[in-house]
Amino acid sequence: MSGKRGKALTFIYKPLGWFPVIIINAIAVWSYFAYVVILCFDSVEDPIERAIYLIFYHPFFLMFMISYWKAILTSPGYVPSKFYLTSEDTEKYESAENPQDVVNDIAKDLPIVTFAVNKSTRFCEPCHMIKPDRSHHCSMCQRCVLKMDHHCPWVNNCVGWGNYKYFVLFLFYSILYTMYITFTTLKYFIKFWGGNHMDTRSSLHILFLFFVAAMFSVSLWSLFGFHCFLTLNNRSTLESFRGPTFQHGPDKNGFNLGKMNNVKQVFGNSKWKWILPVFTTLGNGVVYRTATSLEPIESNGLLQGNHYDYDDDSASEKDTLLEHEQASPIYDARTTTASAFINDDTVLTLSDSEGEDVMFDLTNTVDQGNQLLTVPLNNSRGNSGDELT
Repeated sequence: MSGKRGKALTFIYKPLGWFPVIIINAIAVWSYFAYVVILCFDSVEDPIERAIYLIFYHPFFLMFMISYWKAILTSPGYVPSKFYLTSEDTEKYESAENPQDVVNDIAKDLPIVTFAVNKSTRFCEPCHMIKPDRSHHCSMCQRCVLKMDHHCPWVNNCVGWGNYKYFVLFLFYSILYTMYITFTTLKYFIKFWGGNHMDTRSSLHILFLFFVAAMFSVSLWSLFGFHCFLTLNNRSTLESFRGPTFQHGPDKNGFNLGKMNNVKQVFGNSKWKWILPVFTTLGNGVVYRTATSLEPIESNGLLQGNHYDYDDDSASEKDTLLEHEQASPIYDARTTTASAFINDDTVLTLSDSEGEDVMFDLTNTVDQGNQLLTVPLNNSRGNSGDELT
């Protein structure tokens, strides 16, 4: 019954969800008319001043609108099929005395390093799937979203791994756009209050344009500042309230790789593309490096850099690595603590207490140069599939 109620609410919400988007676009269209027609052509008398206003106005307006619609139309990133329970897994899950044991067993073959608060595998009951790291279920979208930040009614979309860059750029260009309007209309706003003769229609448009631009500019600064803080610390809005739980416990800084690497993970390696509304986000939204530089280890597959090869991903490996990273395989290893000197372009090979080779990917241990390392491997699994502690 609850499922039918949820579908009914979703059916009602979908058309209503576009109402905030319509409002924002209506304000944007009106602001264009008020600035270009009313201010520049009706009120500004100096042709040079008018040309300067129009030349600088249009890039701000275009970048603002493109970023906004990119955030609306771009998928936030949805979970690949291999995380969903198969029909056979579903039967086991529904018939098991303790369904969580079935979920924990299936999760052994998936690249996961975070857990529920009780240290069990994170499982989404509505989607019937194991949650990848940093993903959450959105009750509005009725599905799980990769690296979910929040559901934003102003873009009628979830903000997640796939469109987070566009959302931040939307905030950035919104501030530039509204600040530009505020400063360039200030002169004519003062004229209006100073009693200078101005057309009544023009006066009202300029008055409201100034107030609306100033109001949005001030209000957006706090939101943009908050998301700058999240980006620099490699957190989502949800993670800022409750940190992800790792083997060692909850840790809000669990995915913090250093400020520059954190920024690159969202905006990409090419700095000149950071301000452009084009997709440059690193990785695949499923696998993330951790602050301890320990990647999840897959029992039957290969993990390279921060790119995990699953069927749904088409991104090239080169695009998913940070500049200092060199891709190399990570193989299964038993839990151990080891210390050794390693060089660039090599993979550290040691032997654990049981005489088995232990392989460490260079990208997971150092950024560059020679260092003495102490690398603990926790939550690893052997080839047999048995979980080791």
